[in-house]
Amino acid sequence: MIMFREFGKAAQGLWSLVIGLGITFRAFVRPQVTVHYPRATVDDANLQTFHGHVELVGKDDEPLVPRCISCGMCAMNCPSACLTVVKQKAPKPTPEEKKAMEEAEARGEKVKKPAAPKDPATFMYDFSLCSLCGTCVEICPVDSLRFSSNIYQAGFGRHDFNLDLLTRLREQGGEPRGAAVSTPISTSDPDQG
Repeated sequence: MIMFREFGKAAQGLWSLVIGLGITFRAFVRPQVTVHYPRATVDDANLQTFHGHVELVGKDDEPLVPRCISCGMCAMNCPSACLTVVKQKAPKPTPEEKKAMEEAEARGEKVKKPAAPKDPATFMYDFSLCSLCGTCVEICPVDSLRFSSNIYQAGFGRHDFNLDLLTRLREQGGEPRGAAVSTPISTSDPDQG
């Protein structure tokens, strides 16, 4: 009885070994997926599925102006706290406009104060903190964020990954997706981080 039990365990172990070798053999004969850079580069078809850092999307009619409406939903929902969005302030009225508003208030008329522009004053992104979860891209109500296809993101320190996305959008100048290189923000202390 004990002998049959030992033969059963040996047969089960041998079957497990055969299954493992089968998986290894299938992986061995499968075509290679790894690209050995710089001898070979990734073709554009593979870049469509690559998710690099987050970047702003320009308006359709004005590609240098972001679609962003400064609602801050991306920054509030980011689990890594890597986004900082600052709204623009309303423009101060000129002395003539201020005087006209005071006169209208004195007459009892309803005065409309100048509204702040919707696009952000600053849009900072710390790629060194980002987990690339995509929450900011999904939550944006106006689809103003997307993943870049920049596969050549490199730097010498953490400060090289503090990106000003407004500057990056302006430098892209309406170029196709992934064509521009990220612009790091210079810091006073390069060893910071």
